Amino acid sequence: MKKIRIGTRDSALALWQARKVATALEAIGQETELVAVKSAGDLDLNTPLNQFGTTGVFTKILDDALLDNRVDIAVHSLKDYPTLAPEGIVMAAVLERGPVHDILVYKGNTDFLNSEVAQIATGSIRRIAQWQSRYPKHHNPNLRGNVQTRLRKLEEGDWNGAIFAKAGLERLGLLPKNHLVLDWMIPAPAQGIVGITCLSVDGQMLETLQKINHDVTALRAKVERDFLRRVEGGCSAPVGAYAEILDGKLSLLSGVFSLDGSEKVILENTVPLSAASELGINLADEALSKGAAAIMDNLKND
Repeated sequence: MKKIRIGTRDSALALWQARKVATALEAIGQETELVAVKSAGDLDLNTPLNQFGTTGVFTKILDDALLDNRVDIAVHSLKDYPTLAPEGIVMAAVLERGPVHDILVYKGNTDFLNSEVAQIATGSIRRIAQWQSRYPKHHNPNLRGNVQTRLRKLEEGDWNGAIFAKAGLERLGLLPKNHLVLDWMIPAPAQGIVGITCLSVDGQMLETLQKINHDVTALRAKVERDFLRRVEGGCSAPVGAYAEILDGKLSLLSGVFSLDGSEKVILENTVPLSAASELGINLADEALSKGAAAIMDNLKND
């Protein structure tokens, strides 16, 4: 049996995710090895993510590694992966979802939340748009880099706080006590989910990956990413979507925001699981008809 070559970015969080996939594969008798690479998004830590001019800024190098047969599978933070994979590649499996929410890591106290003046750092325009919607006079300095780099920049800078995904900090054992869960902020579609891609023609690999696929998480991810794709938002767009399954029903909370948060369309709907697979598209169509189309058009012009 040949080893499965697992492609991954070389950040601590990406390697954690890849090892999680390796553990799942080894539990079903597969041998694995990690193959680490650096993406354009890892090498350029100054340019805001939405200014790279393309989706998949963290993922293209792993797509290329798959297509060049340098790896057999690739592991991604699914929130960073484009909703349409390149030709020849398929999102074959997901692991069980981890923590979903964004959090605010703050310095000192949280009095700044009641002040018109505050500096809350983030490199995500989805987070900026939602923060500006609630705190329109606060400033959001650009913050890029891996988790450790961003925590260090926060510590060394003069900002009041910075926004992180809870999943990343928790997985690396770096979740500080001085944090607030932003339960009002709609997460990125598929936030907290590890996705695994492979070549669409590799039937044996597809069959193997299905053995470690978490079906409930896969459905939630599909609905959220369907919403994102339908409103034509890339993985760095100010679009949030969060699906939950409870008592045989699936609910989807979604939001589309202008860059400054002054305009927004927030919708929620709940349907039986039998109708769940179409909910993302249906709610996106409703959002587009209620103002999201104009917001997205303005975003493209900007």
